[in-house]
Amino acid sequence: MRAFSTTVTLAAVSVLLLLTACSSTKPANTGAGMSSSETIVPGSKRDFEVNAGDRVFFDFDGSDIRSDGAATLQKQAAWLKRYASVTLTIEGHCDERGTREYNLALGARRASATKEYLIGQGISASRLETISYGKEKPMCVESSEGCWAQNRRAVSVISGGVSS
Repeated sequence: MRAFSTTVTLAAVSVLLLLTACSSTKPANTGAGMSSSETIVPGSKRDFEVNAGDRVFFDFDGSDIRSDGAATLQKQAAWLKRYASVTLTIEGHCDERGTREYNLALGARRASATKEYLIGQGISASRLETISYGKEKPMCVESSEGCWAQNRRAVSVISGGVSS
């Protein structure tokens, strides 16, 4: 009789766990980096960040646009074509290795490569400015390859044409 009681209890607990798992109120898909209560206004800075992507990454000591970066820049170009009044400042960044002067020049090449790619996608050069921060504004401050890879980037920042 005791084995029967244990089996019934286990079955009841299993059913309750199953019902609890099925009754989740969490939204299925809120997008990358979004909270479930966030509303994104079309044409806003947040819309650009979430739906087009605002950064591309580079290989060590390089300024060539990689295939993953090209995909992001194609989305940026499509977004910029929809919102023709928007202007960007493209920031070039580097990891901590190398001199300040070298990294400022490398960051400038990364920002320029990003700008040229967008121009090639039909975006007017008059809507795009560049600046290099070199290694002065890292996303990550650990001395590791994973961290350095996050710092080798170009970030497209909306500088005009939207209110939020």
